Amino acid sequence: MTRGLHLTGWTYVAACGLALTAWSWRRAATHAASPAIAADPHGSAEQWFAALKPYCNAVEVEIRQQQSPPPATLAGAGYSAACYALAGRIDQARAMINRVATAKRWRAAGIVFDVGHPVADAGDDRSAGPIMELVLEYWPNNYMALYHAGMSEYALGQQDLARTHLQQFLNLYTNNDGWRQNARATLDRLDAS
Repeated sequence: MTRGLHLTGWTYVAACGLALTAWSWRRAATHAASPAIAADPHGSAEQWFAALKPYCNAVEVEIRQQQSPPPATLAGAGYSAACYALAGRIDQARAMINRVATAKRWRAAGIVFDVGHPVADAGDDRSAGPIMELVLEYWPNNYMALYHAGMSEYALGQQDLARTHLQQFLNLYTNNDGWRQNARATLDRLDAS
């Protein structure tokens, strides 16, 4: 009988050990899902942004960029600004661009444009409009930013801004394609209202 009790006791201890191990693995996996981002100091700004992009939202953007600052390069400032812009933090995005030498700010804004362009193409006018307007502050002749800003403003009922940006787009973009035709049709609707 003693031998049976010993065997039962050791079986119980082994089961508890397995349960404790499984619990600790599950707990570690839960905490590993949102670690502080450790950017590789030798990595590129693109790599930094790829790691940070899931956190480019209004709730997490500030703390994540504090935990893992962008590389101290033009591209780092551009991607940091893009992350803030995606999160709707346009003032912080502008502050990041303004850290770049004045003559090169349009290049940082170009990174913001590249990141924000898919948002505009997806039709998210509330998000795309402010991003494109930010790009235009530094790169006023970016014809696609003019188009997307104008279309966003039109969708949001900002008729005067829409008219201005779409007319500037038509002045710069001369290809007779869907972009131009859509801008022209939108201007026609604005003129009719």
